[in-house]
Formats: sequence, C-alpha cells, structure tokens
Amino acid sequence: MSGDDIRKKDLSGYGNGTPHNSAKQGDIAATVLMPGDPLRAKYIAETWLSNVRQFNAVRNMFGYTGEYQGKKISVMGSGMGAPSMGIYSYELYSFYGVEAIIRIGTCGGLVPKVDVGDIVIAMTASTDSNYAHQYKLNGSLSPAADFGLLERAVLDARKKNIRFHVGTIFSSDLFSLYSALPPEEGWQRWGRMGCLATDMECYALYCNAAWAQRKALTILTCSDSNISHKEMSPEARQNSLNSMIGIALDIV
Repeated sequence: MSGDDIRKKDLSGYGNGTPHNSAKQGDIAATVLMPGDPLRAKYIAETWLSNVRQFNAVRNMFGYTGEYQGKKISVMGSGMGAPSMGIYSYELYSFYGVEAIIRIGTCGGLVPKVDVGDIVIAMTASTDSNYAHQYKLNGSLSPAADFGLLERAVLDARKKNIRFHVGTIFSSDLFSLYSALPPEEGWQRWGRMGCLATDMECYALYCNAAWAQRKALTILTCSDSNISHKEMSPEARQNSLNSMIGIALDIV
C-alpha cells in the first residue's frame, strides 16, 4: 500500500480509534499542543484548559481536549524521538483532521548565545536521522515550520518580553550526552553550522506536516547548555516552561 493510499484512509477501518489513539472523530481539536512527556500534557490540561475531556490513554500517551480563552484546543504527548513523534503526529494529521501541531519541549543549547531558560523557535530542522528516506527524494530534505505560526510566536514572545531565538535546530536520534562521538565530531559540528539547539522530535514533525500539507511549529525551552554545561533547576524549569506553554496557547 502506498503512502497516498494510507493518507486517504479514515477511522472506519480501525473500529475504535487507531492502534495508538482511542479518540473518536470530533474528539480532537484542529490544533494540538504536543509536549514529549504525557505527564506534561496532563499538567497543561489541568492547569491551563477548562472543560477538559481525556480522549486517549493508550500506552499512557495521554491526550486531552479543552478550552483556552474560548478556543477549543487539544494537548497530547508525543513520546521521545522521531519514531514516536512520527506515529502520533501522522495519526493526528491523517486520521483526525488536525490542521496544526505545535511541539513544546526542552532542548540542549549548541551555541553560546542560547542560554539556559531561553526560548528557541525552530524555523527549520536538520537531522542525523533516516526519517526522510521514506519519501525517496533525490537529495536531502530540510523541512520548515509554518510561517504564520512562527510569526505569531515571535510577536507574542516580543510582546511578553521573553528572551528567544529563531533559527534552525538539530534533531538527533541520539541524546547528545550519551553519544559515542566526542563533541568535536558530534554536536559541535552542528553548532558550527548554525544549529541553535538539539532536540529529538522536530524533524519528524516537520516532515509529517509537509507530507500531509498541514501546519507545524516547534517551540523549545533550553533546559541545559552543551557550551556552559549549566542545567535548569526544577523551579526555573517550571517557570520557563510556563512561558513557552503560554506562547503556544496564545498563537492558536
């Protein structure tokens, strides 16, 4: 079965939801916020949304739909890494009619100007993953964010006087601290080429959005720096993540 054939399928072939999502048609909003941690999705739903309903708990990948300032919005965990993000974002775009996914997560800074606590808005993503090989392109794909979402995020961050950076990030299949390569052969090369920070999910999300011809944006909080080796305290992590979450909610 080709990718085009799969995209045209609906939930009727799966009975109750998809293999990874028990939601029914209409349960999920047109815009979904996707933190990596499902418990963070739970926190956002309980803290920021009203009239909340849980639509998914398959494999404890929690998903919720509620309202924020009168707007219907959903939040769901993506898990860690390109394969996990690939599965959940693909199903949201292809089976549930989701128009936009905003990834909200943490990242490691790769350049001196990105300090712990800063917001990084990913314009594009580079990768060491083979994720885009499925498209059989005669070259290397550089998937990008939706400009409308990116522009609104920048304006909102400026309005709130939040320190932020916009540019490309490096989505790796490896957690940089566990890489077998020394820094000069690993993350430092990506930083030298202008990658502001590293995560593990943005590239797959942007690829899926491009394939489905939908919208995506990644907003990250720098939780640690590969340059200074500083790490965010639990208190600072909570406050900084709230700034990122607030931006994401405001641009829906």
